[in-house]
Amino acid sequence: MASLMVPCGCCNAALSRVYLSGAAFRPAPPAVGFGSPIAIWAAHLSRRGPWLPRVMEVETSPAPPETVLSTGFDFKGYMLEKAAAVNRALDAAVPLAHPERIHEAMRYSLLAGGKRVRPVLCLAACEVVGGGSAWAMPAAVSVEMIHTMSLIHDDLPCMDDDDLRRGRPSCHRAFDEATAVLAGDALLALAFGHLANPASYPADGSVPPDRIVRAVGELSRCVGAEGLVAGQVADLEATGIGTPVTLDHLEFIHLHKTAALLEASVVLGAILGGASDDQIEKLRKYAKSIGLLFQVVDDILDVTKSSEELGKTAGKDLASDKATYPKLLGLEKSKEFADRLLKDSREQLAGFDPTKMAPLLHLANYIAYRQK
Repeated sequence: MASLMVPCGCCNAALSRVYLSGAAFRPAPPAVGFGSPIAIWAAHLSRRGPWLPRVMEVETSPAPPETVLSTGFDFKGYMLEKAAAVNRALDAAVPLAHPERIHEAMRYSLLAGGKRVRPVLCLAACEVVGGGSAWAMPAAVSVEMIHTMSLIHDDLPCMDDDDLRRGRPSCHRAFDEATAVLAGDALLALAFGHLANPASYPADGSVPPDRIVRAVGELSRCVGAEGLVAGQVADLEATGIGTPVTLDHLEFIHLHKTAALLEASVVLGAILGGASDDQIEKLRKYAKSIGLLFQVVDDILDVTKSSEELGKTAGKDLASDKATYPKLLGLEKSKEFADRLLKDSREQLAGFDPTKMAPLLHLANYIAYRQK
């Protein structure tokens, strides 16, 4: 298979837009690119409150020709449909309320765009085991809230100290540090409340309470001191220490910091869809493979793309002496590792209905070949 980061001739990346509606959305201000003065944006916010986008960009980076497959699956259409549904659910889950400033900060980051990979994975995993996407929508919303929380906190000066996220100022730069911390905390709490609330699910009782309880426990494990938090701590401890980090240590960081939330997305969808224990474990292994793949590709993009292309600060890992796969393995070996992870993820989908598993297969390809 060709190296992952080499685009194929038949697939120029497609960028589509999902239009959202809602009275809380304001017209976008003039584009603020990387390097633009934060003060301009801050002044805009002080006059009008945070801008919430009317347009959500969904990048559907293509797979190479041999993995477009013979299924005839419309991946672009699927992503647009699911992303639109997720965005409507996110908008409804976090209305503007008193106190307005904290809700504005939550919405500023939550509705700022993004690829919505985690919630779509959650919906696709529910569908592959025979569930309806409505069964998993509360979990999809919850994992995106937690993902957004992790980005808000990751950008803070005490963590990765980044001023740019999704092409515009990070939450703590658009508001202030205290508000950003609290916005992340509020999203984390709301995520669990939304997931556990019976009113979040279809009224026909199609999702039994025991599945909801199991999903809450799974999400707690994946984002707490056994999961995302453990990875973040290990990442901070390995940054700027001046001594080499082993591959085992780097894998621990990313299996927890990045892969754990992707694992939660897939496993929650499977649980709520009524999957057997065997199906859940196969999907868990699939999720761990694509979770590690996501981070390897992220590391590669950090050294091969510009800030404008990524929508966040490029080269930040190198500047802060972070442990990354290109740093430890070199660029070409990192691409080979990514190829192997993609192959491993595909193998875990064997045995599922070919039509139902098409979204998960294409999502793995998307993660491998994404350009931002």
